[in-house]
Amino acid sequence: MTHPADSMTGRILPTGTQVVVLRDVIGQNGRIVHPHGAVGVVVKSPEDLNHAYRVRFLDGFEEALHGDQVVILSRFKTGEIGDSEVTAARSDLSDRVILRCVIGSRAYGLDDNQSDTDYRGIFLPTADKQWSLYGVPEQIECDETQEHYWELQRFLVLALKANPNVLECLYSPLVEKKTPLAEELLGLREMFLSRLVYQTYNGYVMSQFKKMQSDLRNQGVVKWKHVMHLIRLLISGISVLRDGFVPVRVEAHRDQLLAIKRGEMAWDETEKWRLSLHGEFDQAFQATTLPERPDYERANAFLVKARRAALGELLP
Repeated sequence: MTHPADSMTGRILPTGTQVVVLRDVIGQNGRIVHPHGAVGVVVKSPEDLNHAYRVRFLDGFEEALHGDQVVILSRFKTGEIGDSEVTAARSDLSDRVILRCVIGSRAYGLDDNQSDTDYRGIFLPTADKQWSLYGVPEQIECDETQEHYWELQRFLVLALKANPNVLECLYSPLVEKKTPLAEELLGLREMFLSRLVYQTYNGYVMSQFKKMQSDLRNQGVVKWKHVMHLIRLLISGISVLRDGFVPVRVEAHRDQLLAIKRGEMAWDETEKWRLSLHGEFDQAFQATTLPERPDYERANAFLVKARRAALGELLP
């Protein structure tokens, strides 16, 4: 199975990219100049995916080819191996979910009648799928049901990096499914908390606000729901450093946060609150008793144990 380059990546290939052509290249005399499978180099890229590339072959011959008529050479040689779309199609991993929880507005205590229910969690593939040439995807998702699950190793790596979305799964008050293995992981969740929370949470909010300030200057509008969640993230990060616990629910700040979401709080007032929270974050970072780094060895030991448990037919 070979995927056209552009439809697979969703991006325009840069000049210099080696590609394999997926059709015969015909010369002016109607004869095949280069057969299906020939290798060329992109010498001119289109402005959008609706227009053609200019591809040059070894003999200097050039042809206009659309994205569905070429595939990146490295991807062509790899084929189905390591192709996440093929892997997902070959494997029904929904029955391997070990943890399912609710996150988002319903978990935060910021929901209303229009709020969706967002599910996040972890899946543990069977050992034979994990060991196969095709491997398993790092995540599976279903937009229709608002579900998103990380493969266990990917989840652990993100948690060790203090990824807020992942850490919230470990502390969500709304857990709908947890196997004994997931129950054990929840009991170990403090091993992921470290001072990295400061860099991850604080740094992300600062970078996002810088982008929004640019949007406000250039377009005069911002996405207020996103602003609300950034403020919520600062509040959460401060509590993590102070208390060693990820506070998912934020009812104490519900009215203020929803006012931001509705665009009822002036930008200057929101900015003042944000800067104040950054100051609190700095203070919490200086005073925190959390370790410099998370417990990598403990997390690794849990992963090895889970991999061994995946040898059995039953979901651990």
